[in-house]
Amino acid sequence: MYTRSTLKTDFFLPMELIMIFCLLFFIIFCLRKLVFQKREACCYMMAYECYKAPEDRKLDTDTCARIVLRNKNLGLQEYKFLLKTIVSSGIGEETYSPRNVISGQEDSPTLKDSISEMDGLIFDTLDKLFAKTGISPTKIDILVVNVSLFSPAPSLTARVVNRYKMRSNVKTFNLSEMGCSASIVAIDLVQHLFKSYKNAFAIVVSTESLGSNWYQGKEKSMMLSNCLFRSGGCSMLFTNNSALKHQAIYRLKHVVRTHLGSNDEACGCCIQVADDLGYKGFLLTKSLKISAAKALAANLRVLFPKILPLSEQLRYVYVSRQQNKTKRNSLQEMGAGLNLKTGADHFCVHPGGRAIIDEVGKSLSLSNYDLEPARMALHRFGNTSAGGLWYVLAYMEAKQRLKKGNKILMTSLGAGFKCNSCVFEVTRDLKDANVWKDSIDQYPPRNHYQPIH
Repeated sequence: MYTRSTLKTDFFLPMELIMIFCLLFFIIFCLRKLVFQKREACCYMMAYECYKAPEDRKLDTDTCARIVLRNKNLGLQEYKFLLKTIVSSGIGEETYSPRNVISGQEDSPTLKDSISEMDGLIFDTLDKLFAKTGISPTKIDILVVNVSLFSPAPSLTARVVNRYKMRSNVKTFNLSEMGCSASIVAIDLVQHLFKSYKNAFAIVVSTESLGSNWYQGKEKSMMLSNCLFRSGGCSMLFTNNSALKHQAIYRLKHVVRTHLGSNDEACGCCIQVADDLGYKGFLLTKSLKISAAKALAANLRVLFPKILPLSEQLRYVYVSRQQNKTKRNSLQEMGAGLNLKTGADHFCVHPGGRAIIDEVGKSLSLSNYDLEPARMALHRFGNTSAGGLWYVLAYMEAKQRLKKGNKILMTSLGAGFKCNSCVFEVTRDLKDANVWKDSIDQYPPRNHYQPIH
C-alpha cells in the first residue's frame, strides 16, 4: 500500500528528470550557439597589396619647389612657409604625386584625371592581390571601397565590379568623406557583415583622390595638406572561412571606433572649406590637437580593458583619476605609467605627419623602435590618408619583426573627429616581399630625426 510520501516521490521524480534534461539541453544549445557565433564572427586577412606609383611620379624637393612656385597666389612669406614645412615635414625624396600635379595641371583637374588616378591605383593593387592569393574575383562576396574626396557615378565599386566581372549578388559599399581613419571603418563593416555571410570573401580598398583636391590658395592652415599628402593606397582580402585560417596572415581580434562629431569644436577642427578667394582645401585649426587627444583618450578607455591584463587596467584607472584631478588634456600625459607591451607587441601608428606620430608616441609611452615603422612610412611614402597604416605594417613585415602570435595595435585619427583602432594577431611568421622590397635596406636613414622621449 502506497503512503502519501511514496506517492509524492513517485510523482515528482519524472518531473525532476525532465527539468534536468531541459537544463542540459539548454546549456548544450547555448554552448553550440556561442561556438557557432564565434566561428562565424572570425575575420582573417589573407593578404594585402600596397600601391607603388611609377617612377615618373616621384615628388622630390626640387619638384615640390617648382610646384609651389607655379602658384601665383603666393607671396614671399607663403613661399618661405611652404618650403620650410616641406623640408621639416619628415617626408623624403621618393614619395609620389598624382600625374596631373606633376605635369603642371593641378589648377585645372578634370573628371578624367580623377578617374584615371583611382583606376590606376585600385586596379594595380587588386590585380596583384588576386594573383598573389589565387582567389578569383567571382568568389568575392563583399566589396568595400573608401575614397573620401571623390565619389563619381557610377561608383568606384561599380567600376571594380565591371572590371573584374564579379557576380551579380556581390554586396558593394562605397564609403566617402571618412578621412584618414576610413580603413578601419571599412574593416569594421566587413567584420559585422561576416556575421550574416558564411565562408565569405571580402575585399577592402583604401585610398584617396589627391589630383582634384590640390589647394591653390594662400592660407597657411590650408596649405599643409599639399605638403603632407601623397599618392598611395592598399587593397586587402578578408575571409571568415575558418578552414583557411592556416593560409591567413592576420586574425582580427578587436575594433574600437570613437566619434566626437557631436562636439562643434571637434567636428570643425579638420574641415574641407573654400577660402576667401574661393579655393577649396582642408582647414586645420588650432583645436585639432585637443580634439585628437580627447578622441584618442575616449578610444583607449574602451580598448584597454580588451587587451590589457588586470594589473595594467588598474594602473590606467589610477592614471585617469590623477589626470582628471589635475585637468590635464595633453596627449603626452594620457598614457603615462602604462605598459602597453603587456597587451600588444607592435604599434602601427598612422603616418599623418611628424607631429602626429610624435604626440601619439608620447601619449602611449612608445619607444623610437616602436615608432620607427610609422616614421619610415611617412618618409618613404608620405601621408597616404586611409592607406597609410598598411605601409607601416608592410615595413614591420619587411624588417621581419612579425612572428606568429604577435599582436599589433593599429591606431588612426581622422576628420569628424574620429579615432579608430584595431588589434590584429599574426597567424604565421611573416617575411614575404612587399612594397618595401626595393628600398627596405636603406631604412632607417642614419641621419633620420628621432626625438628622445
